[in-house]
Order: sequence, then C-alpha cells, then structure tokens
Amino acid sequence: MPTDPNIVPVLLRAGGAAVLLDVAGPDLPRVVHWGADVDLPDPARVVAALAPGVPFGTLDVPWPLTVLPGAADGWPGRPAVRGHGPGRAGAGAFPRWVVTSVSRSPSSVTVLASDDAAGLGVTVEVALTPSGVVLVDTELHNDGDSRYVLDALTPLLPVPARAIELLDLAGRWCREQSPQRSTLHVGIRARESWRGRPGHDGTPLLVAGTPGFGFGHGEVWGVHVACSGNSVHLAERVPEGAAVLGGGEVVASSEIVLEPGSGYRAPTLVAAWSDAGLDGLSARLHSHVRARPNHPTDPRPLTLNTWEAVFFDHDLTRLTALADRAGAVGVERFVLDDGWFAGRRDDTSALGDWTVDPAVWPSGLHPLVDHVRGLGMQFGLWVEPEMISLDSDLARAHPDWLLAEPGRLPRPQRQQYVLDLARPEAFAHVLGALDALVTEYALDALKWDHNRDVAEPVHAGAPGAHAHTAAVHRMLDELRRRHPDLEIESCASGGGRADLAILSHTDRIWASDTTDPLERQAIQRWTGLLLPPELVGAHVGAPMSWTTGRVHDLTFRLVTSLFGHAGIEWDLASASPAELDRLRLWAALYRELRGLLHSGVTVRADHVGEGALLHGVIGADDAVFTYARLTTTVDVIPARLLLPGLDPARRYRLRVRTEVGEVPVNGVAQPAWLAEELELPGSALTRIGLPAPLLSPGQAVLLQATATQ
Repeated sequence: MPTDPNIVPVLLRAGGAAVLLDVAGPDLPRVVHWGADVDLPDPARVVAALAPGVPFGTLDVPWPLTVLPGAADGWPGRPAVRGHGPGRAGAGAFPRWVVTSVSRSPSSVTVLASDDAAGLGVTVEVALTPSGVVLVDTELHNDGDSRYVLDALTPLLPVPARAIELLDLAGRWCREQSPQRSTLHVGIRARESWRGRPGHDGTPLLVAGTPGFGFGHGEVWGVHVACSGNSVHLAERVPEGAAVLGGGEVVASSEIVLEPGSGYRAPTLVAAWSDAGLDGLSARLHSHVRARPNHPTDPRPLTLNTWEAVFFDHDLTRLTALADRAGAVGVERFVLDDGWFAGRRDDTSALGDWTVDPAVWPSGLHPLVDHVRGLGMQFGLWVEPEMISLDSDLARAHPDWLLAEPGRLPRPQRQQYVLDLARPEAFAHVLGALDALVTEYALDALKWDHNRDVAEPVHAGAPGAHAHTAAVHRMLDELRRRHPDLEIESCASGGGRADLAILSHTDRIWASDTTDPLERQAIQRWTGLLLPPELVGAHVGAPMSWTTGRVHDLTFRLVTSLFGHAGIEWDLASASPAELDRLRLWAALYRELRGLLHSGVTVRADHVGEGALLHGVIGADDAVFTYARLTTTVDVIPARLLLPGLDPARRYRLRVRTEVGEVPVNGVAQPAWLAEELELPGSALTRIGLPAPLLSPGQAVLLQATATQ
C-alpha cells in the first residue's frame, strides 16, 4: 500500500497522555509523539511539519522510525525483527513491511502488514488505556511455505532528546529491586535475563527521563516487558537523532520455529509517560494494573505463613498452637509452607512428590485444616510444581521428565532441577496432583514457588525456556478454571518473577524472601514502581531476621509490613503477651486502613535527608505516611518532612497512629506536634513541612492525615 495522504494520523488521548501515530503507510506505524496530552485539530499537518531534514552523508530521504524498525526502514540500530527462513535464500532476514490494512477504535489502532517476498506477515496493535498507559502488541505470522526461525520480536517506542538519564533495577536474592542510574549515551543499554525467569537482578521497568528526575519531579518515560521467562529491556540512541525504549522475549537459537501458517505473539510492551516524576509513572501503571479483569477485589486477607515459624519442623501440636495464636491476633489466612509432603525433611529431596507425608500427617492435613477453619481462617499451602529433586519418587520413575538435555544435567541449584512441564505427560501428572490437593482440602490459596534459575533448558531437542513458561501459564489458568475461588501467590525464591505476565495468572507476588524491615523498606519502595501495594506480600518477621541476623524492634517491623498485602512470618509461640497485644492492634489497624492502602495513590518523597525514607498512600479523604530512619545522619536536626501528594486546597488533621507503637523517646525531646493532633492546610504540609521525628536507625513513625474540609 503506497503512502496515502488521505489516511489521517491517529491521535490517541487518555488520562492526560497522548500518542500520535502516522499510519499513512507504506511503512509500519510511526510514533510521532508519545507524552503529554495534546489537542491537535489537524494532526496531518503536524505529522508533515515534523518530518526531519536530510543531513549530508545519510539516506537520501528521511527514514521512518517505526514501532518495529529495521534495516529496510533505514534504522541503523538493533533490528526489532530478527530471524531467517531456511531454504528461503535469506528472505526474511531484513523484512520490508508494506501495510495492508489499518483499523481504528477510540483507544487503539491495529495495523496489518506483510512482506510477500519473505512470506511474512505482522500485526501491530497500539492501544492507550484510560490511565494513559500505552500497550504495544505484536504478532509475527509465517505466510510462506517453509519454516521460519524467529530470533527476536522487540517493539520500540521513541523518547525525545531531553530524556538522557536512565534508571533500571538490579539485585540479588534478599536484595531485590536495587536502583542504578546511567546516561543514555549513543549505543545500546540492554538488560537481558537468561535465567528462565526475570530473576532477582531483573528490572521490572526501564525508565528514561530528564536529568535528575526523581519521585516527585522530572519528565519520564518507562517500559515494562510483560514476560515471565527470558526477556530484554533495552534503550538505544543512534547518532541520527533518535532514541528508543522497548523490549521483548529473549529466545535462544532455534527456540521459536514457526511452521507455515503459524505465528508468534510477543509479550505485551507496557509503556507509560509522566511529567510528575516516578510517582506519576507509578500512578498510571497502578491504575492500569487495578483495571485488569482478574485484579483482586476482595479485601486482602491478613496472612500468616509458617516458613519462618517452623521451617521443616512440621508437627500437628505445634502448628495448631501457632494457628490458635494467629487467630487470636486477627490473622485471616493460614498458609502451611514447605515440608508437608512425602519425605520432605530438608531442601534436598522429594520435590515432585506432591502427596501428604503419612509419617508426619497420618490423618492427612485434615486435622490442621479443620482446626484452622474452625478458628475462622482460610487455609493455604506451599507448592513448587515446576521443580524436581533427583531424590524423589517422580525422578526415579521418570528421569526423562527433567527439562535438560538427555544424559546431561545442568548444575544443581538448591539441590533441585526443573521439570519439563511442556512435556504433556509431566504437565498432566503435576496438574492432577495439584488438582487433587486443592479439591481434597478445599484450599483457599497456593503459594507457588520457583527456587532456581531455568538453566540449560532442553525440550524436545531444542531450547525450552519459552515452552516451559507457556506451560506454566497454561497450568495456572487450568487450575484456576477448575477452582475459580483459588488464589495463587507467585514466589520465585522471593522476587525473582514479579512481572505483569505472571500476575495475569496469579493474585500477588512475594517481593523477597527477607522480612528484615531495613531491607524491605527499599525493596518494597522500588517494587512499587510497577506494582500497587495490594499485590506485594509484606510480612512481619521475628525480632531477628533469619536472612541477615539483624534485630529490629516491633514497631519498625509492623510499620514496614503495613504497606503491602500484610502478613506474619514469625513463630508466635515465642512472642510475649505484650507483643501479641501489639500484633492484635496492628491487625485491626490493617483491616481499617487496607481499603485506603490498596486503592490509593502511592507517593514517595525525594528529599528527607541522609539515611531516611518518607512514603505514603493518598486516598480521597485520608492519607497514611511512614517516616523511617535507616541509618544515622550527619545532620543533628534532620530535614523537615514535606508530605507529598496532599491536596493544597484542603485542610488535614494529622495524628500519629500509635497502634504500631508510640513515638520513640530516645532520650530526646521530640517535636511537639507529634504529641497532639494538628490541623493544617495541605499547602503548608506539602511546602512548609513539619520538624522530623528524632529517630535512631531501625525506627519509624506512622502518620495519618485526614481531610477536614
């Protein structure tokens, strides 16, 4: 289809954001503008006016930066579509797309294009959600008469020249979501995961922005690849005056082979813009996530998980006593963690044998389940269905079911290997075992764990990470189809798989295996860039963290765990009566505030001085904030607290919520306002601020601001 001047550009506008697309052809859609909402009476004139000049030594005509740019477009960077067709004499290596149809709706545009010589077709849909989030979906079709090997399908979106600073996240086990910044220089910044999951070091977002952008200031553009397996987030700048953000699934050689007539759908590229810093970006993304059809709508139940309470020491008497104390403090869901199945006394054996251990549970789990439900709590169970131990009945019966090259095992990790769930008989076996458990015990919840990387995956003689991830998604969907009320938590030794693809099949993620509140303050802060608090498990641990050995007071632990889907990970038999009373008050406070915490707007202050954090959630008439001190500071008097997000035109009554603990004395005179309710205009609280509490490291204060007019 030649360029048609009669085809009007598409202007999508929603939520204060806009996308202007040139769809006149013959090339794929070109994003002319992605950012602030604009009212353009004549988009065609704008598109024409924005055509660049032609510098000396470049292509003779302006080249289009499409959503899937490649060499045939003049794009000098990494091609968005890479592959080859054996027997096609190189056809398909450099597809030259010609648009064949354009269809529009008020919120999206869908373009079909083909390269007849290469025998390929592509569908590109660009949508703008009501919250101003851009969704790019792409699908490649093999329209030829021979196989096509796909190496990459990574849609890209342009960012302007002023977006010269990059933010992504790294990490490790128990230290997920650690921010790192760099400059968007000429070249590629690619954050790839080859772990078979995003990984603890994977970034949920790649953000480009104006210099020095923060939570409350700067203009930012961010992308998330909704992929639960191997993936790449990339930024690239070329000297020809263009920079892009994008990404997709990372596939190994010959992993995606398209037979004639078949296709491959890339993970959705989720993109958002904000001129109000990272908090503005989060607000758009949280609104988008909350609008999903499968987003949890019931109040998130206060959960106790038994792992840090008993580890592998499963005993009915001990666990019923734990349940008694949990019910007494207000727990609403009791989850039995690892150690309940046959032969599982440590982490070296029995994965794959998903039957209750008769040596520990001679009557099955029924006595514990009945006791828990008799206390008014739901019951959940830990499983790790994707994994297998060599010391298991399943491995002895079916050694060929491992996701590995026959006769050659990958290196062990946590004494376990990956089960090839893309193998139909393995899929049916595991699904049957899980279905039987959920049915027999009418389980309310599953904690679905994934405790190692998917290394050297071989399925049916080819790389198998893609097939494995797809099989996991199918199994989750089938399990939920059979049990519509079942909730599933995605855990991958903590936050190793915390993406929107896995969350389209589950109900929350476990942000980290550490419950150390000092680590959790940062982990939850940065996990919240993408995910709203109700999807992030946050539990109160024991006084001494089992992952770090640090000791923290109860107030700091309670306050930290409040800002998420709250729970407890602690042997309550070791808690004193005073600690249990505090837990009871905290549980009641969580039930009071969770409607606000799980629907409001997350805010984070940029400048509260060295070694401290201030964050909160803003609702229609209420807001809750935490001021936490993480380290000491050289400032004798810390910086004033400027409470972000409050309405400057309203008045607020400010009070300390002492259910989690009184303001620490620390041998000092605390600012007077902490001892009494204070009412001030929002403008004063956001711009003048208040003296910060004088806290020691590992202490926090919980504040509530209630609008009075």
